[in-house]
Amino acid sequence: MSSSDTALPTYKPKDFASDQDVRWCPGCGDYAVLAAVRKALPNIGKRKEDIVFVSGIGCAARFPYYMETYGMHSIHGRAPAFATGIKLANPELDVWLVSGDGDQFSIGGNHTIHAMRRNVGLRILMLNNRIYGLTKGQYSPTSERGKITKSTPMGSLDQPVNPLALALAAECTFVARCIDIDAKTLTATMERAAEHEGCAFIEVYQDCNIFNHQAWFYASQKNTRPSNTVDLMHGEPLIFGEERNMGIAIIDGKASVVTIGEDGVTEDDILVHDETDRSTAFLLANMFHPELPEALGVLYCNPDRPAYEQASHEQVVEAMATNRETDIATLVAGHDTWMVED
Repeated sequence: MSSSDTALPTYKPKDFASDQDVRWCPGCGDYAVLAAVRKALPNIGKRKEDIVFVSGIGCAARFPYYMETYGMHSIHGRAPAFATGIKLANPELDVWLVSGDGDQFSIGGNHTIHAMRRNVGLRILMLNNRIYGLTKGQYSPTSERGKITKSTPMGSLDQPVNPLALALAAECTFVARCIDIDAKTLTATMERAAEHEGCAFIEVYQDCNIFNHQAWFYASQKNTRPSNTVDLMHGEPLIFGEERNMGIAIIDGKASVVTIGEDGVTEDDILVHDETDRSTAFLLANMFHPELPEALGVLYCNPDRPAYEQASHEQVVEAMATNRETDIATLVAGHDTWMVED
């Protein structure tokens, strides 16, 4: 009997906690992400045995051990390839990929991009602490220019990767950003990602309090967050600030901060968020602190593009129906081989 033939159990977050001791550094943002994941899963309509967590290498890659689901701790940078294979083999599985900025956008950059481009139905959580934590504090692909670390004692020369812009350029069909301390938004965003049929990518700002503490304090602290971030709500104007009187307007083709009530600016002048508009999503992905507030929430969602695994299985069914009499030797040889005779 398949899992779909029986009623879905009523789960609680604790039902997704494994018997393994959670071992991250005290104060690590990964704890908050783990709690949010466990809180979201009871609401996605999947049985535990139909959920798979896949990870690569790094601190965040311990996730599968702490989840009472199926899981795989794979190899450095290859988690998207393993996750893609699992989803293609069994599209009914809910496949989650959890790893860090170094694993996903350094050695794993190629695999991550192509999973997005193909629109494989994965839920990708990229925990971004802007540092290599497990290997003790080297700069990562998302570290800012000038970052002084053990591997860049005179400051990094690299331009950092912009994960959201890269995901949009790869035509990922669900792109979002959250921060580890905002459990409510993080949980809700993961629930939305679970409903999405194609590839869902969530960048999570996560604090490494040992090697890169306070990297995101401007976006997480009560006294700085209101003026440095803007929460995205589809169909709502991009208003922010402690007094909710600041907004994002397009001036001379560029995103600019304006004050409602000054220079004749009204709420009607503020850009309204449309998560179905990819060009708006690019604009939001390229708003950087401190010049502009950084966007938190769902930047882009395109539910209409078919998922890769769906198209793949349809092609398999068609091939089996139209080539039923073809033997394996003929398929391998095709029309591009020939015999060389003496």
